[in-house]
Amino acid sequence: MSRLMILSKETQMKLAAASMFVAIASACPTTAAFASPEKGLEIAIEADSRDKGFGDSTAQITMILMDKYGQSTERAIRNRTFEGDNEGDKSLVIFDSPGDVRGTAFLSHTKKADSDDQWLYLPALKRVKRIASSNKAGPFMGSEFSYEDIASQEIEKYTYNYLRDEKLNGLDCFVIEYDPVDPKSGYTRQIVWMDTAEYRVLKIDFYDRKDTLLKTLTYENYNQYLGKFWRSNRLVMVNHQTDKKTVLVFADWKFQTGMTERDFEKSALKRTR
Repeated sequence: MSRLMILSKETQMKLAAASMFVAIASACPTTAAFASPEKGLEIAIEADSRDKGFGDSTAQITMILMDKYGQSTERAIRNRTFEGDNEGDKSLVIFDSPGDVRGTAFLSHTKKADSDDQWLYLPALKRVKRIASSNKAGPFMGSEFSYEDIASQEIEKYTYNYLRDEKLNGLDCFVIEYDPVDPKSGYTRQIVWMDTAEYRVLKIDFYDRKDTLLKTLTYENYNQYLGKFWRSNRLVMVNHQTDKKTVLVFADWKFQTGMTERDFEKSALKRTR
């Protein structure tokens, strides 16, 4: 997800772009006094570089859907991810239970510059449905996560503003504003809390197209794998406008299993078991 900051031509171009944002911010004294686009980009690049090299991964997920009254339903999911080189990561999500969603599969090919390619396989119809870019702000399988949230978060998809340092749950954190580049994004901005020691995302506030707080995502129970890669084992997405909540509980992480890009082709959707 990132390259070495000094040696990478791509990164040099990104830093040059950040300098342009600094110049723009300087025209606005209020923004310039508190925000640093260049530092925000540097932090994002460093966080990205620390997760490079995982190759591929699998995990079991329990998805818990909770309504505003506290009533809940659970779904069993398998998740597979393949690390991209020139483009973004690819992921495959397969629903195993309950019966009404069994066999449903979701495939995402993240693009660094263009709109992501996403497909949903509906076993009852035996049909693969392409998710239009205009619909990616919609709910993913009835959860509080959107299709946009499920995709890999590539550096090129945002511009950045470092806002401040702040403690969260006793940890020193950077607070950074992520502004989506895609005009079809469901968000105007995201405020991200990232710990300064390990560059792990701890919390994200999502603001809707009216710039009103829509959702908050918290990352809990981090574990480190292969001596390098941090993964949260519990994600909690709260929708402040509907009072609904979705919890994702991860288990049985495996890395570098030998999967190939062929396992993430569109045709693989109908082969999922």
